[in-house]
Parts: sequence; C-alpha cells; structure tokens
Amino acid sequence: MNKPFDKIKLHGFNNLTKSLSFSIYDICYAKTEQQRKEYIEYIDEQYSADRLTDILGEVVDIIGANILNVSRQDYDPQGASVTILISEEPIEQQQTYEVDEAPGPLPETVVAHLDKSHICVHTYPEAHPDDGICTFRADIEVSTCGIISPLKALNFLIHSLESDVVTIDYRVRGFTRDVDGVKHYIDHAINSIQNYMTEDTKEAYQMMDVNVYQENLFHTKMMLKETDLNTYLFGVTTSDLSEDEEEAIRSKLTREMQEIFYGRNLPEAE
Repeated sequence: MNKPFDKIKLHGFNNLTKSLSFSIYDICYAKTEQQRKEYIEYIDEQYSADRLTDILGEVVDIIGANILNVSRQDYDPQGASVTILISEEPIEQQQTYEVDEAPGPLPETVVAHLDKSHICVHTYPEAHPDDGICTFRADIEVSTCGIISPLKALNFLIHSLESDVVTIDYRVRGFTRDVDGVKHYIDHAINSIQNYMTEDTKEAYQMMDVNVYQENLFHTKMMLKETDLNTYLFGVTTSDLSEDEEEAIRSKLTREMQEIFYGRNLPEAE
C-alpha cells in the first residue's frame, strides 16, 4: 500500500518529469506459412495507426490532458506509429494538491506529445519462420511534466492490448520547489509500480520487481499465469490437434513467454 504523501504548496509550476514505459508482448502460434502471413495481416489491422490513435486518445483523457495535433503512420510491410501533440490542463501558479493514488481505469505504435511531455507507442509484429511462434510487441511511453500522472493510464494500457508478458519502467526526474524554496524530487507515494495496479491485474500475473527507491526508479515484469491454448492458436483450434501436437505447442509458447519474461534464452530441453 502507498503511504500518505503530504500535500505540497508549490512555488511556480511543477517541474517534475514522470515517465512510464511499457513493452507489451502478445504470443501466438500459427502452424503454416500462410497462417503466419494472415496473423501479421490481422495484427496490422487490429493495431493500425487509426486504432492506436483511438487508444492514445483515451490515455489523454485518462491523464487529464488535451490533444493539440495528431500524426500517424502505417508502415510497409508491417507496424504502425502515431504521434499526438497534447497540452496539460491549466494549472494555477500556486497550487495545493495530492496525487490521486487510486488505480486508473481498464480498457498500439503511437507517440503523443504533451506540453513539455509526450506519449509514444510503436508496434513490432513478427513471426518465426520455422517453429510457428509469432510475437507481437508494442512499446509505449507516457512521459508527463507537472501534476499530470502517467500512472493513471497504467491499467487501461495493460488491458487495451492482449498482454501475455509486460515489462514496465517508471522514473521521476528533476525536482519541483515549494513556497519555502525546498526542492522535492517526487510528489507522490510509491514503492512499486504494483501500487497502482488493480487487484485483478495483480492476481492474473506473475510479477517481479527491481526498484531503486533512492533514485526514484521502478521496474516491474509481468507474465500471465493462466493460459487457454485456444486463445494462442491462429487458424486452428485444439480440436484440430493431436495430444502430442498440443503438448509440443504448449511447450513452445511457454518457452517463448519465459524467455521474454526472464530476458534470456533458456537451454534446450533434452
């Protein structure tokens, strides 16, 4: 649980920069070359620049910012990017506030720029040419300056994409000054990114933290606990597979997820 954080009466405006970065992975199995091609086409349609723009638009609303301009691009042969220019809501020059610690709401590549801040997302669909494993990665960064908190968009972004494995980094940089001239290097209570996750999210994922509190650096890795093989098959279902095929595919999917989660290649099974 977060400890209470004293309200801060600021001199001028809030100069703290809060950056929340994700790498979100969706794993799939497509047996044939044609199925793998169709998977990439499906991902490009599901997470096109237009849809990513919609997702980022929701993020802008959630964190309390305003869209100024939108730039987006679908890439050939695959992938997409979006940039949204946004501004922070008006802030009184001298303000007393307390960051909302409640988890944000639940629900591709996109970049959104706030006034002194930005949001960016980039997508990377790919398929293994031999063993049928397909991995879709979306990199997302929400970086804000001032009282706007990117943590409010945490749960929405995790649930907006099919997140099998997620790595998250959060950092607070710089300082702001109160009316007495004292510098403050963070303006909200946090000892883990998990503080801002909903209970159902924490129950659904295996998690690992690496935090450097004195540097305001927080890192969390997540891997889905329960999996239904049918949700990972593209073009077929388990009824089309033999028991041996099911076991082999489960093994490949599990290995892919664990290697991404632990950040290293695992030894081949004997």
